[in-house]
Amino acid sequence: MPSQKPRVRRVPVVMPEGATSGQPWYRSLHFSGFSLLMLAIIVLFVVVLAPSLRTLVQQQEQITGMQRQVAAQKADVAQKKHDVARWDDPAYIEAQARDRLLYVYPGEESYLVMGGDGGTSATPAPTTDSGTPVSSTVQTPKVDWVQSMLSSVLESGLSDDTSDELEGRSGTTDSGSSDSGATDGGSTSK
Repeated sequence: MPSQKPRVRRVPVVMPEGATSGQPWYRSLHFSGFSLLMLAIIVLFVVVLAPSLRTLVQQQEQITGMQRQVAAQKADVAQKKHDVARWDDPAYIEAQARDRLLYVYPGEESYLVMGGDGGTSATPAPTTDSGTPVSSTVQTPKVDWVQSMLSSVLESGLSDDTSDELEGRSGTTDSGSSDSGATDGGSTSK
């Protein structure tokens, strides 16, 4: 005889529109032990990895900055190699000697024209690379550098002072010697 199952009839139930169940929505949530365990693992995962992710982002920013610096330095090296390669050209060397050092070939005469416009133009006075103005008169140095170098070598070679004492003394005498050299024409007497 076949077993008979009792017939179950399902009927949908609808709550009245104005009625509420009397409990807040979160009361209907049921947590199992597994869901609590998974929630704890996720929280632990976030707590453990958050500092590592921040460190990763900072390191990526540093790497990007370093890559930019490397690219700039490579471009600088390429420019410097190009500049060095230019010095292999004899025509470039000749042009630099003529422009920078005012060299001329034997038999040629070199003229340096200063203020060729008669002072009527608004061009500024010529200056050197360091910014000092170019003088139109021939100047003689006020310090005899040969005598100064020789006295420095002799003083350091014949002195019984230690190198620290000589360095300390050179810091004070250099500033004083440049002033005294300008006033007495570079002659020193001991």
